[in-house]
Amino acid sequence: MLKIQNLVAYLLLLLLILGCRHDKKKEVASEKDNAFAKADSAFTYHSDSTDGAVIYEVNIRQYSPEGTLAAFTEEIPKLKQLGVKILWVMPVFPISQTKRKGELGSYYAVSDFRAINPEFGNQADMDQLIETAHDHDIAVILDWVPNHTGWDHTWIKAHPEWYTQNEQGEIIDPSDPETGVSYGWADVADLNYNSREMQDQMIADLTYWVKERGVDGFRMDVAHKVPPAFFKRAHDSITQHRPVFMLAEAEQPDLFDHGFDMHYTWEMHHLLNDVANGKAKAAAIKEKIKAYEQRQDASDINMYFITNHDENSWAGTLGERMGEKKELFTALIYALPGMPLIYSGQEYDLNHRLAFFEKDTIPKQAGNYFDLLAQLGTLKNTEPALHGGHRPAAIGFIDTATDDLLHFKRYNNGETIHFIGNFSNQSTSTSLPKAQSYIDVLTNSPLGKNNQPLTLGPWDFVMLKAK
Repeated sequence: MLKIQNLVAYLLLLLLILGCRHDKKKEVASEKDNAFAKADSAFTYHSDSTDGAVIYEVNIRQYSPEGTLAAFTEEIPKLKQLGVKILWVMPVFPISQTKRKGELGSYYAVSDFRAINPEFGNQADMDQLIETAHDHDIAVILDWVPNHTGWDHTWIKAHPEWYTQNEQGEIIDPSDPETGVSYGWADVADLNYNSREMQDQMIADLTYWVKERGVDGFRMDVAHKVPPAFFKRAHDSITQHRPVFMLAEAEQPDLFDHGFDMHYTWEMHHLLNDVANGKAKAAAIKEKIKAYEQRQDASDINMYFITNHDENSWAGTLGERMGEKKELFTALIYALPGMPLIYSGQEYDLNHRLAFFEKDTIPKQAGNYFDLLAQLGTLKNTEPALHGGHRPAAIGFIDTATDDLLHFKRYNNGETIHFIGNFSNQSTSTSLPKAQSYIDVLTNSPLGKNNQPLTLGPWDFVMLKAK
């Protein structure tokens, strides 16, 4: 009897030990599978965080001499100085070798949506980038390429029916559906959105980055070439796990009804270039803002930009397109009811067209322009009158004596900030609105009293509030 009791006791002890080991294994596995959860414990993306947000686009390849995720991660604290709340990471995926352009190829010729380009590092490096950004209250959105893949992508051989094919059954690169003429993107293969299976796999890959890796959303490349219904499906599926921020590379208001929070303002971008080069007047900016208000809901976010990766590499640097006028246009996009974009190197007054298919690098010497972006970022973050996210501050235009002068106010919860800019080569004067006195919010210095003339030099501006 004693032997039986001893045997039972031994078996119970053995089961207890094995159970503890099993629980420990489950605990370790859980920590590994949900590595981003710890990073997210102090950070959760919420739509309200867009109120005073600045978005930053990072080009990992060119950001540092190393061109790695780890090298950029060390610089993330500097983004906090610039008021950045959303980090848009250009594609980090492996790049196809087949039909590759240049030595290193295009970031947008993806060969695997779940892997990391080994030139940039590994998945642990990407996890660390996300965790570090979250530690600084910055959301991370991945640049996603839903319209096409590289020619080395595993889908090409396994599922050729997932791609657009010509009459001979050959997979083709993206082309104009009306004319059949190629867009010239020969290094990528066009995806066929008639395939429900392809859509399902795309959504599964998107969900992986949100659920397993802790990404906070996506910037969708050439969103205007993808059926909006797909984005709605993808958004509804992903957000079953947690909220995400979605940016469309398109100026297409109907995308706001299909899961997107923000879209490009290409029309405004080109208009600002025209104003800088004397092809349009500042009054046209006012009319464009009014047009946006009429065709969009107040909660729809416009992304305003004066440069990005395409514009820098192909259209020209800020120095080429705007010269010393860039400070005025920079302040303007921060003052408008939207979200301003900073592109890698812009903060260092980059005056170099970065190579797109080869290794290049960004010189990093902070100067006056960095200081301006830091000041504007602080204002955007802290002044309710400059909110431009899903709950934007209102905007009101003040009549001016000339079409070269732009004057508007932003106001929210009793706070008001005026923007006055002279978009011409000649000095001009105007009167300050009625108030006891004003302070320049960038210099924190008194500006004068109401009804006193304010003189602005060529391409000069002020941002002021009543004391």
